Amino acid sequence: MSLTGKLVNQIEIKSDGDVFHEIFRHRPHHVSAMSPTHIQGCDLHDGNWGTVGSVIFWNYTHDGKKKVAKEVIQAIDEAKRSITFKVIEGDVLELYKTFIITVHVDAHGKSNLVTWTFEYEKKNPNIPDPNTLMDFCLHVTKDIETHHLK
Repeated sequence: MSLTGKLVNQIEIKSDGDVFHEIFRHRPHHVSAMSPTHIQGCDLHDGNWGTVGSVIFWNYTHDGKKKVAKEVIQAIDEAKRSITFKVIEGDVLELYKTFIITVHVDAHGKSNLVTWTFEYEKKNPNIPDPNTLMDFCLHVTKDIETHHLK
């Protein structure tokens, strides 16, 4: 049984795909206002918003528990509207040796597709795949969409 895995999920949004990308690139600290039941805070710990190498600290609620994550922005691709984060500290690393999150937006006018990709290595074979964390990201995506459709 492999300890490494990749989980990919897509969700359609009716709000502007460029705006969605811009939020995760330049304004992730605004996500807590758009999805307060899931994200309670986002702070910049090092660097500048929207730049590779910057470190972001998240406070969130997952599976009914308050959790934290510190992530470094590994890559930004404006042409593809994608951002890659590597988790460097926090609750996720209690189960996984490595955890990389990529959020990518295909913008097509009124119909846009958000793709979340997790690449991870489990600490042992008994660790489950991060399906509930993927569901969490999909819920946050819908919360952001709802906020922008008001």
